[in-house]
Amino acid sequence: MGLRGYIAKRTINTLILILFVITLNFVIFELLPGTQGSIAGLAENPKIPPERKAAYINSELTRYGLLCGKDGSGNPIPCSIWERFGKYFWAMITFNFGNSFQTGDPITQDMIQTGRLTNTLLLIGVSSVIALALGIFLGVISAKKRGSVLDSSLVTTSLVTFSLPTFWIAMVLVLVFVFWLNPAWPASGVTPNSWIGVGTPSSIWVVIAVRLQYLFLPALTLTLYQYGGHLLLTRATMLESLSEDYITTARAKGLPERTVLFKHAFKNASLPIVTSAALNFGFILSGAIITETVFNWDGLGNWLYNAINWKDTPVMQAMFFVIALCVIIANFGADIMYGLLDPRIKYE
Repeated sequence: MGLRGYIAKRTINTLILILFVITLNFVIFELLPGTQGSIAGLAENPKIPPERKAAYINSELTRYGLLCGKDGSGNPIPCSIWERFGKYFWAMITFNFGNSFQTGDPITQDMIQTGRLTNTLLLIGVSSVIALALGIFLGVISAKKRGSVLDSSLVTTSLVTFSLPTFWIAMVLVLVFVFWLNPAWPASGVTPNSWIGVGTPSSIWVVIAVRLQYLFLPALTLTLYQYGGHLLLTRATMLESLSEDYITTARAKGLPERTVLFKHAFKNASLPIVTSAALNFGFILSGAIITETVFNWDGLGNWLYNAINWKDTPVMQAMFFVIALCVIIANFGADIMYGLLDPRIKYE
């Protein structure tokens, strides 16, 4: 099988997996008991007259695709499960996720125009890139210094930070940087409250500097949590590669140690690291729910947390689908990179 056949096979498998995820996402929310979100809240509000409740509930059910017309007496006709699935399937593949129960606005608008998507991409993207680079570099150094004090220190530190819960790391960082070192350092939010209602400063450099201040603590929290896994994985794969005969040959030829480590050993040890990195970036749109909640970071993770508390089913359904889609695409990208990094794979 050539490279084109390999890519075509992976593409077909990816499309089948997306169809399965769409179906499973529909089934999960169909099995949830009770009425969700604002509809349930309105139905249980004793201050609203019953006739207004009925009219509103009918309009909301029609709006969210749960009613499919009226009978001869004017009574609403509920959609069958196949009709609901058809509407849901079309909404998922067109990214027209409907309206949020909580705000009443389109979900794509709440996701993009409010800045939540940008905030999450900034936070998760920056922390993931730094954690990946730091973990790979320190993992290579740890493998090179196997058995030394430096190796033991790096492994122990990475195990500790990788094992600690993110909310605990976040609170310790707030204690150190805000309460002990600088009480004026921002401990929550994305931008200062003084910007709300008056706009941002005219200087772009002031905006960047302030945003970096607010980004520092949540990004540091996620970096400390993530880099340990990359370090341990890189160290394990590098130790296996460094024991191969071609590494001994490369050193016997007098090649610089940097060339031996990064050009020869790391290239052959990089396939598991590619998978790990792809999965990390696949979950980038899920947001860091716990970290964003602790720091009140207005991103997709915090938005999803609030949607769960509100029982905002359309938002949850849309976010679960988007997260699954990102993971599938990331795995597809990792498969393509496998074929490019190791030509033997695409012929299997």
